[in-house]
Amino acid sequence: PNPAGSTGFGQALVEDVFGNRWGEQCYRDVIAATDALAAMPGVAPDRLALMGGSFGGYMASWVGTQTTRFAALVTHAGLFDLSVFGGTTDSPAWFMNDLGGLDPDRDRERVELYSPRRFLDAWRTPVLILHGERDYRVPISEALVMFDALERRGVEVELGVFPDENHWILRPRNAVAWYELAFEFLGRHTGAPPVTG
Repeated sequence: PNPAGSTGFGQALVEDVFGNRWGEQCYRDVIAATDALAAMPGVAPDRLALMGGSFGGYMASWVGTQTTRFAALVTHAGLFDLSVFGGTTDSPAWFMNDLGGLDPDRDRERVELYSPRRFLDAWRTPVLILHGERDYRVPISEALVMFDALERRGVEVELGVFPDENHWILRPRNAVAWYELAFEFLGRHTGAPPVTG
């Protein structure tokens, strides 16, 4: 399923998160999809994991601050601290548009309403953070700050950085390494068998 904010099902779905509602409808959609999946025969509700990249990486982080129902989370190139992100991205106009025109400097309190960093003390779920070091859309600082903050709080957290990659992992050898890291981490926390091949 495509939660609010996703592409592929029209502009209205994309814009459903605009106006500083990033953590609302998308989160409800993710949880509704999880509920439906958990109710299916043969699904172990205590072994579910969530993974996302870019906005999906942000959502995986937001989920980590809102619930403990997942066995593991993987976030790739995800936004973490919305209060500073607008000043570090290569696309601040896009970010401010998604926030409904809010200015992160003048409207800091409203911008932080859905910032995962603000709710870190509630985070308990093990998480793997993956990021390209040359990412200018979501700078590597988002991953480094997140890793440090979670580690200091005793959350099980791992970090995989790809020095020669940008927002997406495109080089074949790096893509293989990305999937190996993700599948190994998810398998360790969900009990899924190793992926080979």
